[in-house]
This record gives sequence, structure tokens and C-alpha cells, in this order.
Amino acid sequence: MTSEEKTLPTTTRSAVLQKVFDLEVKDTPIKKMEPTDVMIKIMAVGICGSDVHYYDTGRIGNFVLEAPLIMGHESAGQIVAVGNEVQDFKVGDRVAIEPGIPCGKCEYCRTGRYNLCPDMEFMATPPVDGDLTQYITYPADFVYPIPDDMSYEVGSLSEPFSVSVHAAQLMDIQPGKTVFISGAGPVGLLSILAAKAFNAGDIIISDAEESRLAMAKEFGAAHTIDVTKKDVKEEVKSFTDGEGVDYVMEASGNNGAESDALLTLKPGGKIAYIGMPAQDTTPLDITFMTTNEPQIFGVFRYANTYPLAIEILHGQMELANRLLTDFYSLDEVTDAFERTRTGKSDSLKTIIYPNEKLRDE
Repeated sequence: MTSEEKTLPTTTRSAVLQKVFDLEVKDTPIKKMEPTDVMIKIMAVGICGSDVHYYDTGRIGNFVLEAPLIMGHESAGQIVAVGNEVQDFKVGDRVAIEPGIPCGKCEYCRTGRYNLCPDMEFMATPPVDGDLTQYITYPADFVYPIPDDMSYEVGSLSEPFSVSVHAAQLMDIQPGKTVFISGAGPVGLLSILAAKAFNAGDIIISDAEESRLAMAKEFGAAHTIDVTKKDVKEEVKSFTDGEGVDYVMEASGNNGAESDALLTLKPGGKIAYIGMPAQDTTPLDITFMTTNEPQIFGVFRYANTYPLAIEILHGQMELANRLLTDFYSLDEVTDAFERTRTGKSDSLKTIIYPNEKLRDE
């Protein structure tokens, strides 16, 4: 054992979901480093809607909380140790962490669609522990450098932003084409940045909160729709000379919005369903589908997106920082989850600091 190995921590303070509505900060063991691993001091973790689903319901689809689980999967940190077979990183490097480890052997992994790997180990998805903890060891292959002038908080946005980038890639958004984004929460706002990065033309976005629609304008939306006052389908048609849009990114997860979003497409248009729905099923207009030939994409996480996501975020750091609204220490984790769960209109992305708190407001 080297002197470096002797000084590495063997336990870490973690936010553990014991059962529904029961988060506990406690010491947990750190997985032993393999030669291809790095050890990372986690500096910032964003809270995702899926984390909140486990917190308040204990399940998402077939994934059920059956044992205590370390939460968190949107993170950035600093490398404190490297395995002896790691070539691309050194101690001190600042990195974002892709939270899923695929098997690397199945059909989906071999064809580059590793997000569909049936044996994926994805952080904070039962039974796989997450990274809302002070230190983790992790395969270097799924760690990505972030620029020195990018904060750890913005670096943690690489994970949710990757979902938007993946949706844009699936639909193959073409320059100058129109895009409608349903929902102006964090993923919806990030979807504006993704659509802009693919050189989309006019971007239309809807939401029920005026403050979020105002921010969407700052992010680059050409038109906004307040769903409490206007009919989405009619408004989208009015903004597109009656034609409908080329692409839709449904980021609200609202069942009614999911149904309506499809109907904003022009014939032959494409829609990507990103948002996590409150209910498993949503009625879709089959007559519209059979007469207009839309292409429908489900979006499940992402694959091969992190380098591009980090590059785009680096060019949009001022806007990305606007998404960061709430900041908590690890000991305040229950307050952080409650803040995210209650969904206040002035709250977008909640950040938790497993080590030192970097921001207070």
C-alpha cells in the first residue's frame, strides 16, 4: 500500500433514504478503488425530479425502494486519487460524473445505445447507491473534465442537460427549424440551450409560471405561452402561420400537456418525450398520428453526450448560473428535498454540497 492509499478515506458521510420521507445523513463505506477507478471528492450535487419521486413515493415504475439508498446522481467534484491504470486524469482534476455504468457487452452497448443497457447500474436507482456523499470511487471511463472557469454547480448541470442534448440528437434538429418546448422548468430551460446549440430557428415554450416564461425569453425563446391563459395548440399554430412546429420537446411531465404537445406538430414532425409523468399512461390522438405521420421518441437518459453537454454549457455559463436557485449543506438535505418537492415558482435547481458549502444564495 502506498502512502497515498494509507491517507485515503474509507468512509464517507452520505444522504441515505431510509424509507419514504426519511432521509438520514450517516457514515457509509467507500467502495475499494480498482486500477481503472478514480476517487472523487464530491463538491456539488443537483437534486432531480427522480430523486424526489423516490423520496416521496418510494418508486419510479418498476424501480422500487426496498433498502436504504444513497441519493443523488447530478454531480461534479475533484479527483483526489487515481488508479494505477488510469491515464487521462491526475489528482486535482475537476470533473463531472456520468452516473450510469453499462455492462459494455450487450447489443445496446455494442451499438452505442448504452443508455438502454438492461444491466445498467445507474446512481440513486434501486439498488445502486448515488453520489450525494462526500467521496466516491468511480470508473474513470465515465468521468469528464470540466473547464477551470466552470463552477462545480454548473458542472453538475451536465447530467440534466445531457437529457436535452440527447433529445435534440434523437430528433436530429436541423438549422432554422421551429421547436416547441412544453414546460419551462430546469430541463425545459436547458432544452432551449440544446435547441439553440443545434441552430434551431424560432423556439416556442409554454408554462404556467410567468417568472419561468420570462426567464425562457432570456434563454432565447422567441415566443412564450402561459397555459393558464391560452390554448397551447392554437397559440403554436398562430406563431407558425397555421402549420405547426417541426420539433417538440415535452419537458413538463404533465399528462394533459403530453397529449396537447403532439398536436402542435406539423405533418411529419418529430416529438421527444422527456418529462417524467405523474401517471404512467397518457391518451394520444391516434387519428392525428395516422394522418400526420409524426415521429415519436421516448427519451431515456442519454448516451455519448457528456463532452458536448459540457462544451455547450461552457459557452452559456451566465445563463446556466441562472438555473441555480437554492443551496444547502449536506446536513440540510431534508430541507433541500422539501424545497424541490414543493415546486415553488421561484425555485429551479437545488444544489447540495456534500463537503464545504460553496454558495449561500
